[in-house]
Amino acid sequence: MEFVSSVGGDAPARVVVGVDGSASSLEAIDWVGEYAAVMNAPVELVAVWEWPNSYGWAIPLPDGYNPSADAERVLSESAARLLERHPGLSVTTKALEGHPAQVLVAVSDGAGLLVLGSRGHGQFAGMVIGSVSEHCAAQAHCPVLVFHRSHEEMA
Repeated sequence: MEFVSSVGGDAPARVVVGVDGSASSLEAIDWVGEYAAVMNAPVELVAVWEWPNSYGWAIPLPDGYNPSADAERVLSESAARLLERHPGLSVTTKALEGHPAQVLVAVSDGAGLLVLGSRGHGQFAGMVIGSVSEHCAAQAHCPVLVFHRSHEEMA
């Protein structure tokens, strides 16, 4: 099976992975490592952050709150995890500001696959796709894989 870029050419299309440091995100990264190694596809890890919204009053934030630095840390740890298991992979990272669903859809343009971890909480919530995943599945410019955590962790 050959997996080529949706924008043409012979190079394998990049695999974009939305990362947030959650258990399902880490499992998705592990899956992507196996997939990208077999497909010889480059991997782009993307962490999206935004300032909390408030309607009418200020939200108290802890001292030193820096979502951009947190996103960079998660990306660094995720890339290290991926490269430790698959040293030959081509891995790039991006920390981007904005609403996660909108940013991930934009980044999916030209990708061969967008992979997201599901953040289901418990058995009932685990059956329902999250709003970011749902938006990406409906709007992304490429196929989307929503990776669910193992059932033992969801209970």
